[in-house]
Amino acid sequence: MSQGTSKALKVCIIGISGKLGRYMVRHCLDRGYEVVGVCREKSVEKLDEFKDSITIFPGMTNERAIIEKAVKGCDGVLTVLAPWGIQQYSSGTAQAVLDYAPSEARLIFSCGWHITKDGRDQYSKGFQRMLRFFTWLARVFRFAEVDDQVEACRRIFASPRKWTVVRGSDLEEGPSEGLPVWSQHIGDPILNSNRTRRVDFALFMVDALSNDKLIHEAPAIVSCQSESAKKHHGDQISDQAV
Repeated sequence: MSQGTSKALKVCIIGISGKLGRYMVRHCLDRGYEVVGVCREKSVEKLDEFKDSITIFPGMTNERAIIEKAVKGCDGVLTVLAPWGIQQYSSGTAQAVLDYAPSEARLIFSCGWHITKDGRDQYSKGFQRMLRFFTWLARVFRFAEVDDQVEACRRIFASPRKWTVVRGSDLEEGPSEGLPVWSQHIGDPILNSNRTRRVDFALFMVDALSNDKLIHEAPAIVSCQSESAKKHHGDQISDQAV
């Protein structure tokens, strides 16, 4: 996506009412983008501060007809792959975006570190135990489908579309620390600090719209001000800070 055109870029945010979605709205508006978004009808009021600046399509984010309308004419689509619910929420959302977004649109998806693109990520035993327990707990109480987020990303990775899957470390609130740094694989020492400000996760998502180097990548991110980033990426931190 080029930012050098006179026409404002049009960006759709799927899952716009959540914390990550609202941060992405702000980053997009700051860049002069036209913003549309999809969220559940009962969550529309969370976007009252932006109501005069954005267009909202109320509906479930895996509802294909809603997605089709929302992404029409968009230059980019930012999608929060939520694992919540037991109705193939993530994979349904991802498939609708892949099917209906304009052919040249940049498609940016968010997920957690548990997603692996090529099987070369190295997870700690503690992380693996936590993931197994959460997956079991979610399945028993029927409030989330972790495996469905894996399926969503499998479909994305198999697609020829211009996608990027951003894998977030543990998120925390607070003022921006700058554009996060990233690695292709979990286990890289640069990621050891395992923390990112939520506002900066959103910043990375929005920045990826115009970063063609991230096409067909699944960057795992960490705060550029974290101890591990400074230790292993120190010379480039000042260049990436906002």
